[in-house]
Amino acid sequence: MIRDERIPADELRHIDEQLRSRWPTGADVDFEEAIEYHESLPRHKRFAPVLESADQPLLQPRAGVARLDDQIDLLRYLNQEGEADLLPTTIDSYTRDNEYGKAQEGLDTVRETGEDTLNGFPAVNHGVEGCRQLIDAIDAPIEVRHGTPDARLLAAITFAGGFQSFEGGPISYNIPYTKRRDLARTIEHWQYVDRLAGAYTERGVTINREPFGPLTGTLVPPSIAIAVMLIEGTLAATQGVRSITLGYGQVGNVVQDVAALRALRDLGTEYLPDEVTVTTVFHEWMGGFPPDEARANGVISLGGMTAAIANPDKVITKSPQEFQGIPTKEANAAGLRTTRQIIDMTIEQRIDIDGVEDEQDLIARETRCLLDAVFDRGDGDVAAGTVEAFESGALDVPFAPSDSAKGDVLPARDDDGRVRIIEFADLEMNDDIKEIHAARLSTRAESEGRTQSFRMVADDVAAISDGKLIGRPTDGTEGGVQNAD
Repeated sequence: MIRDERIPADELRHIDEQLRSRWPTGADVDFEEAIEYHESLPRHKRFAPVLESADQPLLQPRAGVARLDDQIDLLRYLNQEGEADLLPTTIDSYTRDNEYGKAQEGLDTVRETGEDTLNGFPAVNHGVEGCRQLIDAIDAPIEVRHGTPDARLLAAITFAGGFQSFEGGPISYNIPYTKRRDLARTIEHWQYVDRLAGAYTERGVTINREPFGPLTGTLVPPSIAIAVMLIEGTLAATQGVRSITLGYGQVGNVVQDVAALRALRDLGTEYLPDEVTVTTVFHEWMGGFPPDEARANGVISLGGMTAAIANPDKVITKSPQEFQGIPTKEANAAGLRTTRQIIDMTIEQRIDIDGVEDEQDLIARETRCLLDAVFDRGDGDVAAGTVEAFESGALDVPFAPSDSAKGDVLPARDDDGRVRIIEFADLEMNDDIKEIHAARLSTRAESEGRTQSFRMVADDVAAISDGKLIGRPTDGTEGGVQNAD
């Protein structure tokens, strides 16, 4: 059974040797030499010190292309023209699936023909030297962003290559991303990633770790996202990680988003060990975007305003071309500047919003229910309890493809646009909380003259891309079908 226990040093070395033999660039990883390289980096390139010293939200986009020179050019553009404070290197899909041979074929094709056959930067194939060329060329901290259930070799190479922040976790990069990955095995793989980050940290090179807060990115109830963040943060802390950035994805209701970000910070400080520095990151809307770029900028602006009020440490920005897929560098930079403009105009204003404290209290109560369920099922062990909780449905994620989760929880918006739970299934939640959700969803159903059903859920999923927050029926119809209720 998987346990929340620190990996011993000799086991870490054994795993490391096995991993590095899986692809030729692994042979270039030298821990002691990597420590020296990290120590040579100036402070303004060190991720944790820059993030943890911020006095207002720092901005970071998503961005990754295959060739090293192109990645350098892209990040320089986003830094200079987009005014990004922190920069990403988004990893390609083949690497996320540990298909390094296919990633190499794609990289060779790009180099030979210029044809864009990869959707990100194949860091394992570029190896330690390629990663360091990128770090040396960019005058800002850079984070590895990916989506990899088994990120061990990627972590070993990018840490040695100079990256000091690494996104993801065993739940957030399994349950929302894959179907057949075993959760216990994924936790085991990420214990290595976190232990390696801890080993660097113990030598004075702080590696920031950032669990992926949006999860499926589709109407995720805040308490579920926060519970997953606290679990992954706890697992990382056990392995020696001391800089943890807890994430949360925008749901669109300003009251609920501000309340959730405040609850995330407070609960992170409460649940994680005192020696851990807790920061927070707010992801702008992760669901469907309007195809019209002007309307898309409106969605981005709402995220910027929310960030200015809640004041997280970092914001992951979106572009007005989200509907089209991968944005141009110009559109990516435009999304950064739009967010920056809104934050700069709003952050110094005192904006009091009714209902935030009550909503924060509700989110905190819900989160404690979920965490209690995890600790109870694991007899106090968060790793064992997480596996048991997902197997039983006591902890769940809506719309998750994974066989390791029930995926039975269904969310919908209430009459104010806050995300509630319309179907709890086996989710561990107190009856009084369930009654609050039921009452608020009932109020919406009554106001719209329809029943609570999956149609309401589907309408809400598509609402923002259609230009609204709440998926309300129009002209007496329910989802385009005449309402017979």
